[in-house]
Amino acid sequence: MPVEEPHRVVCRLDQLLADRGLTLTELSERIGVSLVNLSVLKNQRARAIRFTTLTALCEALDCQPGDLFDVPAGGGQ
Repeated sequence: MPVEEPHRVVCRLDQLLADRGLTLTELSERIGVSLVNLSVLKNQRARAIRFTTLTALCEALDCQPGDLFDVPAGGGQ
C-alpha cells in the first residue's frame, strides 16, 4: 500500500474565531455544520472541505477562502 503524503494546507479557523470573538459552538450553530466537522477542520485533520461548507464559513466569518487557508512556503518536512 502506498504511503500517503501529508498535505501542507493549514486552516486558520482558530485564529479567525479568536479575532471575531466566536466559539466553535457558536459558529456551528450559525452555519449548520456539526461541531465535530468544524473541530476536524480547526485541528488540521480535515482531508477535504465541501464548497457549501467553505461558502458558509466565509459568509459567517466575513472572510475569503485565502483568509481561512494557507499553504506555507517550503515543502520539506
